[in-house]
Amino acid sequence: MNVASRLAALDWSSAEQSLNSQGFALLPQLLSEAECRSLRYLYPDSARFRSRIDMRRYRFGRGEYQYFAYPLPDLVAELRQHLYSHLVPLANLWMSRLSSPDRFPPTLAELTARCHAAGQSRPTPLLLHYGPGDFNCLHQDLYGAIYFPFQVVFLLSDPERAFSGGEHVLVEQQPRAQSIPHVVRPRLGEAVILSTRYRPAAGSRGFYRTNLKHGVSTLHAGERYTLGVIFHDAQ
Repeated sequence: MNVASRLAALDWSSAEQSLNSQGFALLPQLLSEAECRSLRYLYPDSARFRSRIDMRRYRFGRGEYQYFAYPLPDLVAELRQHLYSHLVPLANLWMSRLSSPDRFPPTLAELTARCHAAGQSRPTPLLLHYGPGDFNCLHQDLYGAIYFPFQVVFLLSDPERAFSGGEHVLVEQQPRAQSIPHVVRPRLGEAVILSTRYRPAAGSRGFYRTNLKHGVSTLHAGERYTLGVIFHDAQ
Protein backbone atom coordinates (compact mmCIF):
# COMPACT_ATOMS: atom_id res chain seq x y z
CA MET A 1 0.00 0.00 0.00
CA ASN A 2 1.44 3.38 -0.98
CA VAL A 3 1.88 6.30 1.41
CA ALA A 4 -1.25 8.14 0.26
CA SER A 5 -3.42 5.05 0.81
CA ARG A 6 -1.93 4.35 4.24
CA LEU A 7 -2.63 7.89 5.37
CA ALA A 8 -6.13 7.91 3.89
CA ALA A 9 -6.98 4.80 5.93
CA LEU A 10 -6.19 6.46 9.28
CA ASP A 11 -8.81 7.64 11.74
CA TRP A 12 -8.14 11.34 11.30
CA SER A 13 -11.12 12.31 13.42
CA SER A 14 -9.51 10.71 16.48
CA ALA A 15 -6.15 12.27 15.66
CA GLU A 16 -7.73 15.71 15.39
CA GLN A 17 -9.55 15.20 18.68
CA SER A 18 -6.26 14.38 20.40
CA LEU A 19 -4.50 17.36 18.82
CA ASN A 20 -7.31 19.67 19.88
CA SER A 21 -7.33 18.42 23.46
CA GLN A 22 -3.62 17.77 24.09
CA GLY A 23 -1.54 19.22 21.26
CA PHE A 24 -0.29 15.84 20.03
CA ALA A 25 -1.61 12.61 18.52
CA LEU A 26 -0.12 9.13 18.21
CA LEU A 27 -0.62 7.49 14.82
CA PRO A 28 -0.56 3.70 14.31
CA GLN A 29 2.25 2.04 12.38
CA LEU A 30 2.74 3.77 9.05
CA LEU A 31 6.24 2.59 8.13
CA SER A 32 7.28 -1.04 7.79
CA GLU A 33 10.35 -2.41 9.50
CA ALA A 34 12.13 -2.46 6.12
CA GLU A 35 11.25 1.20 5.46
CA CYS A 36 12.50 2.19 8.90
CA ARG A 37 15.73 0.32 8.27
CA SER A 38 16.20 1.96 4.86
CA LEU A 39 15.84 5.42 6.42
CA ARG A 40 18.29 4.59 9.23
CA TYR A 41 20.80 3.40 6.64
CA LEU A 42 20.77 6.84 5.00
CA TYR A 43 22.37 8.43 8.05
CA PRO A 44 26.05 7.80 7.13
CA ASP A 45 25.54 9.10 3.56
CA SER A 46 26.60 12.74 3.91
CA ALA A 47 25.60 13.51 0.32
CA ARG A 48 21.93 13.17 1.36
CA PHE A 49 22.16 15.98 3.93
CA ARG A 50 22.76 19.71 3.96
CA SER A 51 24.09 19.98 7.53
CA ARG A 52 24.83 18.01 10.71
CA ILE A 53 24.16 19.38 14.18
CA ASP A 54 26.00 18.24 17.31
CA MET A 55 23.44 19.00 20.01
CA ARG A 56 25.99 19.24 22.82
CA ARG A 57 27.89 21.98 20.98
CA TYR A 58 24.80 24.20 20.85
CA ARG A 59 23.50 23.14 24.27
CA PHE A 60 20.42 21.59 22.65
CA GLY A 61 21.04 18.35 24.56
CA ARG A 62 23.24 15.40 23.57
CA GLY A 63 23.16 13.44 20.33
CA GLU A 64 23.07 14.67 16.77
CA TYR A 65 20.83 15.16 13.79
CA GLN A 66 21.14 15.87 10.09
CA TYR A 67 18.89 17.94 7.84
CA PHE A 68 18.14 16.40 4.46
CA ALA A 69 19.12 18.29 1.31
CA TYR A 70 16.78 18.73 -1.62
CA PRO A 71 15.72 16.60 -3.38
CA LEU A 72 14.37 14.68 -0.42
CA PRO A 73 14.35 10.87 -0.46
CA ASP A 74 11.16 9.67 -2.17
CA LEU A 75 9.62 8.22 0.98
CA VAL A 76 10.27 11.39 3.00
CA ALA A 77 8.90 13.59 0.22
CA GLU A 78 5.72 11.49 -0.05
CA LEU A 79 5.13 11.52 3.69
CA ARG A 80 5.64 15.28 3.82
CA GLN A 81 3.29 15.96 0.91
CA HIS A 82 0.41 13.71 1.96
CA LEU A 83 0.61 14.41 5.68
CA TYR A 84 0.34 18.11 4.91
CA SER A 85 -2.85 17.57 2.93
CA HIS A 86 -4.49 15.84 5.90
CA LEU A 87 -3.30 18.40 8.45
CA VAL A 88 -3.89 21.70 6.66
CA PRO A 89 -7.67 21.88 7.34
CA LEU A 90 -7.06 21.63 11.09
CA ALA A 91 -4.17 24.09 10.85
CA ASN A 92 -6.49 26.69 9.34
CA LEU A 93 -9.18 25.93 11.92
CA TRP A 94 -6.64 26.60 14.66
CA MET A 95 -5.73 29.92 13.07
CA SER A 96 -9.41 30.86 12.97
CA ARG A 97 -9.95 29.88 16.60
CA LEU A 98 -7.00 32.03 17.64
CA SER A 99 -8.24 35.01 15.57
CA SER A 100 -5.04 34.89 13.51
CA PRO A 101 -5.10 36.26 9.96
CA ASP A 102 -2.69 33.54 8.87
CA ARG A 103 -4.01 30.81 6.59
CA PHE A 104 -2.12 27.97 4.95
CA PRO A 105 -2.49 26.99 1.28
CA PRO A 106 -4.08 23.64 0.33
CA THR A 107 -0.87 22.05 -1.00
CA LEU A 108 2.65 21.65 0.33
CA ALA A 109 4.05 22.98 -2.95
CA GLU A 110 2.28 26.28 -2.33
CA LEU A 111 3.55 26.47 1.25
CA THR A 112 7.09 25.76 0.05
CA ALA A 113 6.82 28.53 -2.56
CA ARG A 114 5.59 30.91 0.13
CA CYS A 115 8.52 29.98 2.38
CA HIS A 116 11.06 30.46 -0.41
CA ALA A 117 9.61 33.85 -1.32
CA ALA A 118 10.13 34.87 2.32
CA GLY A 119 13.77 33.74 2.31
CA GLN A 120 13.11 30.34 3.96
CA SER A 121 14.61 28.00 1.37
CA ARG A 122 16.48 25.31 3.33
CA PRO A 123 14.72 21.95 3.77
CA THR A 124 13.87 20.95 7.34
CA PRO A 125 13.06 17.19 7.35
CA LEU A 126 15.75 15.49 9.41
CA LEU A 127 17.10 12.27 10.84
CA LEU A 128 18.01 12.24 14.54
CA HIS A 129 20.42 9.80 16.19
CA TYR A 130 20.76 9.18 19.95
CA GLY A 131 23.12 6.92 21.88
CA PRO A 132 23.45 6.09 25.60
CA GLY A 133 23.17 9.23 27.74
CA ASP A 134 21.80 11.35 24.89
CA PHE A 135 18.70 13.53 25.17
CA ASN A 136 16.98 16.45 23.48
CA CYS A 137 16.08 19.56 25.47
CA LEU A 138 12.57 21.00 25.29
CA HIS A 139 12.29 23.18 22.19
CA GLN A 140 10.16 24.44 19.30
CA ASP A 141 11.04 24.08 15.59
CA LEU A 142 10.11 27.44 14.06
CA TYR A 143 12.99 28.35 11.66
CA GLY A 144 11.47 31.64 10.46
CA ALA A 145 8.41 33.86 10.35
CA ILE A 146 6.43 31.21 8.44
CA TYR A 147 5.85 28.00 10.36
CA PHE A 148 3.21 25.30 10.03
CA PRO A 149 1.37 24.45 13.29
CA PHE A 150 2.18 20.72 13.13
CA GLN A 151 5.15 18.42 12.62
CA VAL A 152 5.40 14.63 12.62
CA VAL A 153 8.04 12.38 14.19
CA PHE A 154 8.48 8.73 13.14
CA LEU A 155 10.25 6.22 15.36
CA LEU A 156 12.73 4.27 13.22
CA SER A 157 14.20 2.02 15.95
CA ASP A 158 12.44 -0.74 17.85
CA PRO A 159 12.08 0.26 21.55
CA GLU A 160 11.66 -3.41 22.48
CA ARG A 161 15.06 -4.39 21.08
CA ALA A 162 17.18 -1.42 19.99
CA PHE A 163 17.14 0.97 22.96
CA SER A 164 15.70 1.82 26.37
CA GLY A 165 14.65 5.22 27.69
CA GLY A 166 14.45 7.95 25.08
CA GLU A 167 10.72 8.70 25.38
CA HIS A 168 9.02 11.61 23.62
CA VAL A 169 8.35 14.34 26.19
CA LEU A 170 5.86 17.15 25.62
CA VAL A 171 5.16 20.02 28.00
CA GLU A 172 2.18 22.35 27.76
CA GLN A 173 2.34 25.68 29.56
CA GLN A 174 -1.08 27.11 30.36
CA PRO A 175 -1.55 30.77 31.34
CA ARG A 176 -1.39 31.32 35.10
CA ALA A 177 -1.14 27.58 35.77
CA GLN A 178 1.42 24.83 36.23
CA SER A 179 2.83 23.16 33.13
CA ILE A 180 1.39 19.79 32.02
CA PRO A 181 3.90 17.06 31.00
CA HIS A 182 3.13 14.21 28.63
CA VAL A 183 5.28 11.16 27.86
CA VAL A 184 4.62 9.33 24.58
CA ARG A 185 6.05 5.90 23.74
CA PRO A 186 5.52 5.07 20.06
CA ARG A 187 6.47 1.69 18.64
CA LEU A 188 8.59 0.97 15.58
CA GLY A 189 7.13 2.70 12.51
CA GLU A 190 4.56 4.68 14.49
CA ALA A 191 4.39 8.46 14.37
CA VAL A 192 3.57 11.32 16.71
CA ILE A 193 1.97 14.50 15.39
CA LEU A 194 3.17 17.44 17.50
CA SER A 195 2.05 21.02 17.81
CA THR A 196 4.92 23.17 16.58
CA ARG A 197 4.31 26.06 18.98
CA TYR A 198 0.86 26.27 20.60
CA ARG A 199 -2.71 25.03 20.45
CA PRO A 200 -6.07 26.76 20.92
CA ALA A 201 -7.64 25.71 24.22
CA ALA A 202 -11.31 26.32 24.91
CA GLY A 203 -12.05 28.69 27.80
CA SER A 204 -15.11 30.41 29.23
CA ARG A 205 -14.54 33.39 26.92
CA GLY A 206 -13.54 31.54 23.79
CA PHE A 207 -10.19 30.09 22.76
CA TYR A 208 -6.80 31.02 24.17
CA ARG A 209 -3.23 29.89 23.39
CA THR A 210 -1.31 27.31 25.39
CA ASN A 211 2.40 27.06 24.64
CA LEU A 212 3.93 23.65 23.84
CA LYS A 213 7.50 22.38 23.70
CA HIS A 214 8.82 18.90 23.01
CA GLY A 215 12.00 16.91 23.58
CA VAL A 216 13.40 13.43 24.26
CA SER A 217 14.25 11.96 27.66
CA THR A 218 17.67 10.44 28.35
CA LEU A 219 18.49 7.26 26.45
CA HIS A 220 19.63 4.55 28.87
CA ALA A 221 21.07 2.06 26.37
CA GLY A 222 21.24 1.29 22.64
CA GLU A 223 20.63 3.50 19.63
CA ARG A 224 17.50 5.47 18.72
CA TYR A 225 16.77 6.93 15.27
CA THR A 226 13.82 9.12 14.36
CA LEU A 227 12.60 10.90 11.24
CA GLY A 228 11.28 14.40 11.78
CA VAL A 229 8.91 15.73 9.10
CA ILE A 230 8.68 19.51 9.33
CA PHE A 231 6.61 21.19 6.65
CA HIS A 232 7.95 24.75 6.53
CA ASP A 233 11.47 25.44 5.28
CA ALA A 234 14.18 27.34 7.17
CA GLN A 235 15.97 30.63 6.69
